[in-house]
Amino acid sequence: MALLLVIVFLVAPLVELAVIIQVADAIGALNTIGLIIAISVVGAWLAKREGLGVLRRIQATLARGQMPNTEVADGGLILFAGALMIAPGFISDLLALLLLLPPTRAVVRAPLLRYVSRRTRVAVVSRRTSTTRRGTTDVWDAESWEEPPRSSARGELGDAP
Repeated sequence: MALLLVIVFLVAPLVELAVIIQVADAIGALNTIGLIIAISVVGAWLAKREGLGVLRRIQATLARGQMPNTEVADGGLILFAGALMIAPGFISDLLALLLLLPPTRAVVRAPLLRYVSRRTRVAVVSRRTSTTRRGTTDVWDAESWEEPPRSSARGELGDAP
């Protein structure tokens, strides 16, 4: 973890600065500044467009009663791309632009979803009692902090066992 922090906060800015200096040497300082600004404007527009598209897809998926797994992953990747666009530099902007393009985002999304599914356990719950072949199964609302009513030996709800 410490190595990752060193890379992110020490090595990456130095590499970005070296690339900016090389580009400025090749095309001039004002052209380099203009190029960085133009890339940032295009990236901001693309991030807004893709983010709104993902938001519409999330709403449509929820309206169909499905979990928006890939859409939420896309939203997270777009948010990460927006954060990369904030940092000035050509390498971070290039990575951000790649994440903002749907085909390259899909390439990154697949291993990300596999990693998240291995590291977490998610249960989907609803607010109802369902009857199965083996009997009645109580399903809790995951957002509620209240315990469901307890059944007594007589079968009345709300009595302590």
